[in-house]
Amino acid sequence: MQNSIYNYNKPLVLLLALILLISCSSSDGGSSNDIEITPSNLVISTEIVGKNSTNPNGDGSGIVKFTISATNASSYIISYGDGNVLNATSGLNSYTYKTAGTFSYIVTVTANNGSKSISSTVTVTINVSSETLFSDEFNTDGTPDSSKWGYDIGTGSGGWGNNESQNYTNRPDNVKVENGVLKIIAKKESYQGSNYTSARLLSKGKFSVKYGKIEFRAKLPVGGGTWPALWMLGDNISTVSWPACGEIDIMEHIGNDLNKIHGTLHYTGRSGGNADSTSKVISNATTEFHIYSIDWRADYIKFYIDNVLFKTFTNTSNLPFNQKFFLIMNCAMGGNFGGTIDPNFVSSTFEIDYVRVYN
Repeated sequence: MQNSIYNYNKPLVLLLALILLISCSSSDGGSSNDIEITPSNLVISTEIVGKNSTNPNGDGSGIVKFTISATNASSYIISYGDGNVLNATSGLNSYTYKTAGTFSYIVTVTANNGSKSISSTVTVTINVSSETLFSDEFNTDGTPDSSKWGYDIGTGSGGWGNNESQNYTNRPDNVKVENGVLKIIAKKESYQGSNYTSARLLSKGKFSVKYGKIEFRAKLPVGGGTWPALWMLGDNISTVSWPACGEIDIMEHIGNDLNKIHGTLHYTGRSGGNADSTSKVISNATTEFHIYSIDWRADYIKFYIDNVLFKTFTNTSNLPFNQKFFLIMNCAMGGNFGGTIDPNFVSSTFEIDYVRVYN
């Protein structure tokens, strides 16, 4: 009797178990509608604005139009190959490259659907016309243009951190525009507790730039202890301090080591006496004008004298040289790098013919 009852109820038990299993699966969120599907068929099309048989790399505007599509993609990450990245929900995008000249960029596109993604690349070769972002030709006699330049004044902490001997002023005795050049005049004189005076001009708060070609044409002062410099500091120096902000020394010269030009980068782990520096000996640094420049990009910083390359630095995303920097022009006296000041030194002039910044 017990065996017949067991056989009679067995189908009912199996049915109840099946209903319970289906119910548990539904309550766990296992609906087929929630399954993420990996995108597929990623296609990247590019249109270089102004491209034709005469201008195979575009009209110089640097504009590239992108048409991107992928099956089951909900968003795209576009890395343009110049350090800039866009997160987009649409596959129709336009991008403007800024670096002057003709360059090839590897554009990487990632199509996403939740946690699923696929990637592909395309190479774009684009021409960008040169554009002047900032310049001062110093053609108007008198005080420097206050819309472009401010001043560091005084002796600074510890002689501006380098045990320098000068007191920086904005007096015409130390800085003026005359006969088409900016003149920074270092002098031996007793002034507010210092034995020397000079000037330090900077574009902080008035102009700064991220990447580009920065060019100075200058004739350097003569005399043991003079330390002229054309350089740059990161805009964020007031928040992260030095050397975390980064420093780019386009040109430094030591009067005690005549005609030896230094190109240097300072950053965390490589600052002060441990900085990344290269030097080149030239002729007539203090008697003739020379062009001192850098070509600064997301992947390198190249240093030139009279358009001749003498130093290449590899820039990477974890270094501070991927933000805006402001310009500085000064002539220090003595200090840790300038060295012993010639006791017979009286006065010398650092002359800058122009400053130009291009994209």
